[in-house]
Amino acid sequence: KIAAGEVVNRPDSVVKELIENSIDAKATHITIVIKEAGKTLIQVTDDGLGMSEEDAVMSFQRHSTSKISSYEDLENILTLGFRGEALASIASVAQVELKTKTASDDVGTLIRVDGSEIMEVTKTQCDTGTSISVKNLFYNTPGRRNFLKTNQTEFRHIYETFIRLAISNPEVAFTFVNNDDEIFDMRVSSP
Repeated sequence: KIAAGEVVNRPDSVVKELIENSIDAKATHITIVIKEAGKTLIQVTDDGLGMSEEDAVMSFQRHSTSKISSYEDLENILTLGFRGEALASIASVAQVELKTKTASDDVGTLIRVDGSEIMEVTKTQCDTGTSISVKNLFYNTPGRRNFLKTNQTEFRHIYETFIRLAISNPEVAFTFVNNDDEIFDMRVSSP
């Protein structure tokens, strides 16, 4: 029922999708870490609701989402993401590690995906919420990797995406780290 296009065309689109997932998970603090303008690492960690192992595995399948459950839900979408495309698209062009835990679970789930292939699903110790590390973006599609601009240009796109999302969500604290340098530590804004 939903026509969805490619969501990953450069590092800033990965940052956007992952931050939006964290916001949908009701995170109160989101940390973004990038290296080499997102080409070698994009990590987004949140203190949101987390996912069950079943939902975490499903999140890497195309068109699978836990955010809507019926056709009628499409008439009342209250989340930023709902198509079930983001993680599947990201995992198809990168090496992804996801750690997640719900408040009701004693231990979390660790999933490693390499170019859409789930390599590992195990239990792990982690805090409530979700941490996703996207490494070596476009490693398996060299033509797309070569299309990326300079690190300065790609960083500027990430920076603009980050600022837009952080300013439009003042109820969420954000930390942004670039190549081990803290760029922003934005606290929750008081009403």
